[in-house]
Amino acid sequence: MPDTFQEYITRVIEYWPALFESLWETGIMMGFAMVAAIALGLPLGTLLFLTARGQPMQNVFIYQLSNAFVNIVRSFPFLLLVVAMQPFIRAVYGRATGDPVAASFPMMLIAIALYARFVQQSLLDVPKGVTETAQSMGASIPQLVWKFLFVESRSSLIIGFTTAFVSFISYSTIMGVVGGGGIGDFAIRYGYQRYETDIMYTAIIVIIIIVQLIQWWGLRLAKKLDKR
Repeated sequence: MPDTFQEYITRVIEYWPALFESLWETGIMMGFAMVAAIALGLPLGTLLFLTARGQPMQNVFIYQLSNAFVNIVRSFPFLLLVVAMQPFIRAVYGRATGDPVAASFPMMLIAIALYARFVQQSLLDVPKGVTETAQSMGASIPQLVWKFLFVESRSSLIIGFTTAFVSFISYSTIMGVVGGGGIGDFAIRYGYQRYETDIMYTAIIVIIIIVQLIQWWGLRLAKKLDKR
């Protein structure tokens, strides 16, 4: 631990290149997770809503299959999920550790399941009358989804995505335990393992600042889009 604030600043400057690199690695993992959440989690959550009992595309088999996938992935301890996926990641990507892209595979899987459930809940909160109105106007399924359901639930979808994003940051720090890189790996290697607690706490403060900024931005955007 440094004795003075000036010494602390000097140490932070010394470790800044490694800290910046870890933030870049976290950004890569977060980028893949966000793309997976939007590209696959959003459609999956919409499918869960549409195929449920009493909904326009009611289909018990598809609903139960999709629901089982989401439940299994979300209930799987993340660290064990990372370990269990390593043979698959190694077969597909060539390596399973020491690379932020390799570390992104389990994060993408959990992102899909996590945001799918948020999307389903957001759509369930839409008043039943919205769906009935759309059907009475002869709206097709794509029109129902894009022009009615997503419009009515846009604020809730943003809040759900913001909440999921914060969870993604937590998952990305866990990747540091298995050598996946990122801010969690920085905190462990340069802070915990070297007993340099000031560097570890610096990494924690950076994570807290990122989370607060994302939550502030997400809630502000959701409030702006909420026309109720």
